[in-house]
Amino acid sequence: MRTTAEAINEIEGYLLWEEEKRKARERAREFTAVIPWLTDSQRADLEHRYTADQLATSRTHLRRIVARSTELRAEYEAVYQALKRRTATWCVVCGAVWAAAVLALR
Repeated sequence: MRTTAEAINEIEGYLLWEEEKRKARERAREFTAVIPWLTDSQRADLEHRYTADQLATSRTHLRRIVARSTELRAEYEAVYQALKRRTATWCVVCGAVWAAAVLALR
């Protein structure tokens, strides 16, 4: 079963991709608008190809971003775990030193 956070992430991803598709179609229309000699079918074909190319480029960029985010997450988690171990070690050492000092003063 999915958590609420996972469902929200999925919905957000869907909405972001739909916006990317809308922008790609808009850029395609802007691109073909400056080429007045195209027939309607040529314009439609060029817009379709331009949109597909833009979406392929976006998909490639997103995959790269996902891969790098995954790498960074692993790196940060490793650093965090090392910090936790170091902090726990220092707490144990300080506690032992404190306990030894208390016992020595009795």
